[in-house]
Formats: sequence, structure tokens, C-alpha cells
Amino acid sequence: MPQNTTQSTQNTNSTNATSTAKSTAQAHALSNRLSLLFGRFANYAFPRFFQRIINAVYVRIFHIDLSDFAPADTYPTLNALFTRSLAKPRAFDTNPNALISPSDSLIMEQGRIFVEDSTLKALQIKGMSYPIDEFLGESRCVLNALDSASPLSFVNLYLSPSDYHHYHAPCDMRILEARYFGGVLLPVNPPSLRKNHHLFIQNERVVLVAEDLRGKRLYYVAVGALNVGKMIFHFEPKIHTNATPNAREIYTYTTPIEIKKGEELGTFMMGSTIVLIAQGLHPQAQSGAKVAQGDTIALLES
Repeated sequence: MPQNTTQSTQNTNSTNATSTAKSTAQAHALSNRLSLLFGRFANYAFPRFFQRIINAVYVRIFHIDLSDFAPADTYPTLNALFTRSLAKPRAFDTNPNALISPSDSLIMEQGRIFVEDSTLKALQIKGMSYPIDEFLGESRCVLNALDSASPLSFVNLYLSPSDYHHYHAPCDMRILEARYFGGVLLPVNPPSLRKNHHLFIQNERVVLVAEDLRGKRLYYVAVGALNVGKMIFHFEPKIHTNATPNAREIYTYTTPIEIKKGEELGTFMMGSTIVLIAQGLHPQAQSGAKVAQGDTIALLES
């Protein structure tokens, strides 16, 4: 009799696991599909009068400040409004040790990379950690060596739907490699971060492996999200986001790509998240602070 009970329990657990996996896969497929559909809507040019109404409603709902941009009624599509360019470049601290914000964003979390269960981890949000080796697609040996040579720290920057969606270089950098990881497109807003463990690892992302002027390692990660069906990188047109969830692409540059501090790297098609992980990084802004692209958010050790 006990043997039959054990077998029954195993069958039940197997059925539950299969059902959960199926539900998760369906939810993931739905999030990606919704992002594709929203992208089509956002890229559609409605008759001018109607488009002006759409733009005005969007600006009102999300309380968008357009003082640094063209008026809302000048954008031919909703996506053009999302991806609006600055009327003029913003000033920033040219001190090479000053790390500037790559975007208009909210600093969700920041701090030192730490060891938990023999693995280097960062915080997704307060109280929720994730392994950075999986997130970056980097070996533990490499990360341990980097952290031992010069401690690694992180900054999580959340771009809301109201923010300027272009992202820039936080310092002079040399891009050694770009890694694309296909994944789901779940929301990355604070409530979703608190609810979904390891969300950064689940979501689609592009990892830029770079060096700064000190020769120290800098990881610059653009994380996709719901309705962010596309991420553009000006230096690498081969990167095509919102591919299949298991897609993996690596672009290695034998001649590193030189990017100047403040230079535009690319664009999100709606709000999302940028994660910076770097050696010898000392955050200067507070978690929960709203920052503009170009604001100094950290100092780099000389």
C-alpha cells in the first residue's frame, strides 16, 4: 500500500509540474505576442487629427514632460513619440571618473555584488537576488577573478513609459562583445520585480561586454519588457530582438568598438531597464532617485 501511495504522489507531482511548465510557456508566448501587436499599433500612422489625439492622451496619462523635446502633435506615430530625440544634447561631467546615467530613469537598486550560496549575486529589487553569471552569460571563474581584482558593483535603472527611451554610454568605453539572449517580455516595473523571482534572467536582454578607460570591465545590459518588442543598437544592426525565447547570438569584435561618453548607443521602443555592472564602481545617487540622462550616478576608482 505505501508503494502505491508513493507512486500516486509521484504521478500527481509530475502532472502538476507539466501543467505549470505549460502554463508558464503559454504566458511567455502571450507576453511576446502582445509586445509584437503593440509594436504594430505604435508604428501605425493614423490620420493626422486622430494621431494628435492619441499622442495627447498618452502624454496626459503618463505625465510626460516634453520641455526637452518637440511638441506632442509633431510625431507621426505613437512610436515616434516613444522614441523622441532630445532637442539638444545634454551636458554632463567630463571627468573620466564620473559615471553618468545612460538614460532618464529611476534607480531601483544599487550596491556591491555579493556572494550567496557560493555564487556572485546582485539585487533585482530589495530582498530579491539573482545570479549574475546566468544574467551576463559569463563564467563564474571569470566573474570571481574580476571581483577579486577590483570589486564589482551594480546599478539598476528603470525606464518608465514616460521616459526618454534612448540610452547612452555612461563613460568612454570599448565594446568587446555583444551577447543577445532571447527570452520572455514580462513587465519590469516595481510590482513585477517584487512578484517574479529572477525576472532579469527570464527576460530578453542584450549584454554589452566592455572596458572603460581604466581597462576595467563594464557590463552594460539592456533588458526587454512587455511592449518592448524591439531594442536597437546603432553599432550592431545584426542584433534582432524579440526572437525565439531560446535564441542566443554572440558578436565578438577583434577590433573593439570605441564609444564616447554620452554617445547614443540605441533605443528601447518603450520603457524598460538598464543594468550596469562594473569593477571599482561607487554609486553616488540614492536608490529610489529619479535621474536624467547625463546625471552623475557613480564614481569609478582611479
